[in-house]
Amino acid sequence: MAFDPADLLRPSPTASQMPSAPLAGTRGQAIQRLQVGLFGLAAMVLLVALANILMNSAEHNQATVVPDAAPTVSAQQGAAQASDPLAGAGVVPETPAEAPAPADGNASRP
Repeated sequence: MAFDPADLLRPSPTASQMPSAPLAGTRGQAIQRLQVGLFGLAAMVLLVALANILMNSAEHNQATVVPDAAPTVSAQQGAAQASDPLAGAGVVPETPAEAPAPADGNASRP
């Protein structure tokens, strides 16, 4: 970009010669900004109201829940049925409860 020294000698335009543009924009732009702001404010109010409704519903449901439900399965049945869940699912072959004793006494020696 070339610099023209003649630009320095020319008088600068006065305020009356410069085009005027309002800082806030046109009336239509101001109304649009107002509408967007009001819509955002209304959306936030509705969002807070919805959250309040959900919290009230959760508190009401929590108040109606039985605090300590009685167990439906007796403890003795669970202790008697101690088995291998993998064997029950068929993942590993079932192993006998006790390993058979070796036939002769020499099996424990190397």
